[in-house]
Amino acid sequence: MITTSVEEMVAKIFATRRITRHDQSILMTLLTQGRISSQEETLINQIYEALSQGRLRVVE
Repeated sequence: MITTSVEEMVAKIFATRRITRHDQSILMTLLTQGRISSQEETLINQIYEALSQGRLRVVE
């Protein structure tokens, strides 16, 4: 069960400029289940864009 909202998770990731493998797993699960709003999907897509551009670092 996810205790923080997508918005809170995304805000934390961008504030620290780091994403954990666990965070990635949660976000991918949310995307594949399709149980999120279009706004949440946009936020998650921003995370993956930032990763591909090297603006975020993956940490363990």
